[in-house]
Amino acid sequence: MKDFFDHTSRDTQATPVEPLSPDRFDVDLYAEYENGLLDSCKKFIDSDSGVAVYRRMRVAEVFSDGCRDMKWSLALQLGALQKSMEYMMDVPNFLEPWYGIGTTASAFGMDYIWNRGQAPAMKAKFQNVDEAIRFENIVPIKDTPIGRYTLSMIEYFIKRTHGKLPVSLCDVQSTLNAAGMIVDLNNFLMDTLVNPESVKLLLKRLAGLIIDFTREQLKILGDNIVWPGHGFPSSRVFSGFGSSDDNIVMLTDEAYKDLVIPSLILMAGPFGGPVFHSCGNWSHKAELVKQIPDLQMADGAFTRETDPDPNPAELIRDAFSHTGITVCTRMVGDPELVKKTIKLLWKPGLKLIAVTYCKTPEQQKQVFEFIHEYCV
Repeated sequence: MKDFFDHTSRDTQATPVEPLSPDRFDVDLYAEYENGLLDSCKKFIDSDSGVAVYRRMRVAEVFSDGCRDMKWSLALQLGALQKSMEYMMDVPNFLEPWYGIGTTASAFGMDYIWNRGQAPAMKAKFQNVDEAIRFENIVPIKDTPIGRYTLSMIEYFIKRTHGKLPVSLCDVQSTLNAAGMIVDLNNFLMDTLVNPESVKLLLKRLAGLIIDFTREQLKILGDNIVWPGHGFPSSRVFSGFGSSDDNIVMLTDEAYKDLVIPSLILMAGPFGGPVFHSCGNWSHKAELVKQIPDLQMADGAFTRETDPDPNPAELIRDAFSHTGITVCTRMVGDPELVKKTIKLLWKPGLKLIAVTYCKTPEQQKQVFEFIHEYCV
């Protein structure tokens, strides 16, 4: 049993797959498979506590430069869906129109920097928050090159899968994360101290842009939509709006409550409430996170193979037990490591989705059965 982060890996959470063109993928078979898991998803989400297992099929290329080609992205993701049916789980995988993490920033006239072999990047356009607020040429995300491409990708995914497969929203990031792409992050953090009212205004504007673009996506997605989307275990019967909020660790609890939470509520409220993720160790913010009104789910890494600084299991376990908030635990590692982590995580009263990355169906079966037997 090992537990260390592989810095040479392109994506430690990724699974190699064989791409499949839409013509070679059995849409009806996967639709039947997904439908067969909806009862387990509904039973879990309707409960106050319990456990579900999700074997995530993340494809490295999809979340790197492969996102630039919607046809290639779909073929890779269909390969992942095909492979996923070999693994025992309670929550099915889904398609995601991922196109970088600069979606919201594009409204401010920003576009991607494409470095060979890497996911698209962005360079902050403004030196401080007031500059961003004074910017007069904000456009709806749907009218930006990034927004148009994302909507076209969703249309392509729906058309080529005959409107039968589960599809999530794109990855807009939280208002706080988006602000850190638009404004120089060092100066933005300073403004949270010296110019808080302007920070509130900027985050409110970002929330409005995200709401509008989400509604544009939903017009196309229709009944195909799964929640909370992106990297979270998602289902047609789950609820909540998922976003990554990694910059939380850079703010005081007071600043996060005063400046950020109102924009999270505004952004996610129309779509079932906030769903939280942060990379790294955010356990010291757990008591703060669980105070986010109407929080549906919180997600993080729990092994060093997943993240070089994972969350201590006990702190998250104790914070979220008996809250009804779902905790998603990413656990890259062999069966013994997953079992060890589950033993630290579980206690009655917790509502837990165990996210696994077992290499073989046989390993997944072993882990699946152990989790359901242990977590009672």
